Amino acid sequence: MVRKYFFTALLVAGALTACQESEKKGEETTTAATATPSSAEPADNAANAALTSIQWIDSTLDKGTINEGEKLEIVYRFKNTGEKPLVIKDVKPSCGCTVAEKPGQPIAPGQEGSIKAAFDSHNKPGPNHKTLTVTANTQQETYHLSFNVVVNKKS
Repeated sequence: MVRKYFFTALLVAGALTACQESEKKGEETTTAATATPSSAEPADNAANAALTSIQWIDSTLDKGTINEGEKLEIVYRFKNTGEKPLVIKDVKPSCGCTVAEKPGQPIAPGQEGSIKAAFDSHNKPGPNHKTLTVTANTQQETYHLSFNVVVNKKS
């Protein structure tokens, strides 16, 4: 019994020592990182140099009424209003009933592009408000697109 407590105490002491050592190493890393702020600036400037701007032609859509079980196609249009290629990095729907497709290629400055989505109304009777979160290489990195649709319950 005494032996069991001895080993437990030994394990706890070892864990505390390891935590203290990793904290010391973390402090050293933090100190080194904060001692050279100029090294972070070029990376920030490089990231900012690749940023562009976007104008949403469609960001909120009212799709009216459909019957339960129908699939609804949605298209959000946008324009690259900046001077660098626009890259839509990710599009995440708010739920599994909506699937989105981002553009495969960057959108050139001055050109228009679109994000396509499909809503499956199966088991979704009544009013539906869905959102898509878009991530792009713009100053404001994320945008929220939405659509509304009323689904008539299947008889």
